[in-house]
Amino acid sequence: MARIAGVNIPTNKRVVIALQYIHGIGPSLAQQIVDKVNIAPERRVNELSDAEVLAIRETIDRDHLVEGDLRRETAINIKRLMDLGCYRGLRHRRGLPVRGQRTHTNARTRKGPAKPIAGKKK
Repeated sequence: MARIAGVNIPTNKRVVIALQYIHGIGPSLAQQIVDKVNIAPERRVNELSDAEVLAIRETIDRDHLVEGDLRRETAINIKRLMDLGCYRGLRHRRGLPVRGQRTHTNARTRKGPAKPIAGKKK
């Protein structure tokens, strides 16, 4: 099992798909990495040599922000918004949708399970 950026990537999948198991790498970025390292897109992870895995690891470490560093930066950005007290920060603090979605109905993912209100039935 290949370990890249602190993540065990699956060995029986194609390289482009397996790289997407790393937080911060999506389809297009995975394709760019594979192109940069000159690996055929149809190759599987278990077919890679140690040198190729090392080349992928070095490319990701050098050029991209992934996993813990990316999560830390995102958390710092959210904390900065909350400390500023701007509208987006207040929405984060209250656990409500940040990007203008309606909250009268829906928004259950962000607000959590519905809480019953006493005396509401008629």
